[in-house]
Amino acid sequence: MRPLPRPLFLALATVIAAAPAASAPTSGPPTQVWIDVATHQMAGMPDLGPLGGMASRMMGGGGQQAHYGQTRMPMMTGQYLDIALYNRPHPGKEAEQRIPAGLRLGKALPLVPPVRTAAPSDHSGEYKPPEGQQRLLIYWGCGTAVRKGQPKIISISASGGKVEVSGSMQGRYAPDRDIESDPAYALWPNPKSGKRVPDGASLQGAHQITGQGVPESLKFELKQVADFMPKIDLQSTGSLADGQTWRWAPVDRAQAYFLHAIGTQGKDVVLWSSAEVPDAGQGIFDYLTGSLIDRWTKEKVLLPPATTQCAVPKGIFAAPGEGGRDGGGGLLSIIAYGPESHIAWPPKPTDPKQAWNPEWNVRVRTKSTGSAMLGMDMAQMQDEEAQPQEEKKPLRSLLKGLIGG
Repeated sequence: MRPLPRPLFLALATVIAAAPAASAPTSGPPTQVWIDVATHQMAGMPDLGPLGGMASRMMGGGGQQAHYGQTRMPMMTGQYLDIALYNRPHPGKEAEQRIPAGLRLGKALPLVPPVRTAAPSDHSGEYKPPEGQQRLLIYWGCGTAVRKGQPKIISISASGGKVEVSGSMQGRYAPDRDIESDPAYALWPNPKSGKRVPDGASLQGAHQITGQGVPESLKFELKQVADFMPKIDLQSTGSLADGQTWRWAPVDRAQAYFLHAIGTQGKDVVLWSSAEVPDAGQGIFDYLTGSLIDRWTKEKVLLPPATTQCAVPKGIFAAPGEGGRDGGGGLLSIIAYGPESHIAWPPKPTDPKQAWNPEWNVRVRTKSTGSAMLGMDMAQMQDEEAQPQEEKKPLRSLLKGLIGG
């Protein structure tokens, strides 16, 4: 699959844009901790084996080194953990989090503030969209038949450095509650400590955070509800031409599921989602609150937790090689939304009239994601990766195209 054109992503940033990034909190307890827990799996790809390692390097990763923010990268196979501490009385100070032995990362993790990098002053290399037109074809719903009224078409035109969009899509978006690399926070992983979480490691057990100005009471226990979720084992039958059905075993603690696919059909870019309504896309492929999961499941945006299969409509994606050697293929993604936990001290009183001023709060979000290359035999791809270097070009080209490199 060829790389998706950059003007498309520029247009998508306008049409299906995400909310602004979160900044340092001005309300809430003086000390707050955010822990993001993610399990990523790419169908047919071993945990950071030859293919996974190549994908990691192409996406800015490096071998066994973990980086803050990788819980948001579904192409990175394995278990990932992001920790952010904000201590309002002493922001941006190093701290330490003692961890249970089951995490298999030693006795403690150093939490380190990131270094702010200066914004580049030279704009001579600023990206300018190439001239031309492109169409975005949007499909939705599980089933092998294309439904009446589909696709919804959005035309994108770039001329004179400006992008114009014809057609609209309201979209739904997960509220942006991510913690970014701001020096006011102390983060893990970091350059000082970035060992990957071993496969099968567990967060369950006692945790404690210490540091300058950190409350001595900041001790908490994480149970299974806040632990890494199982991997999603994706399997498929059928073909892109006749309709491809994807199946998975029930994922423990999954609250709902959502599938999304992106690929090409000739010169058109195709988007599909498992939602029963048209206005859903990659904007909801993120951690969600329990109330939002309940709401969107009732609105049939998300698939209920008992779901174990979903079919992609026939013919909406071209198989690799169709329409020219650079065309076809695509990337399918699935997310199992997990529970979100909040721990505060002192605990919230049962009497709503009683004053409550917690010293600290810990938020833990969980999810499991899976990815698969549409129309590709993953076993064949792994065999190809084992071939001599000069024979790996088809596989490498496909991965670069899917990742956008």
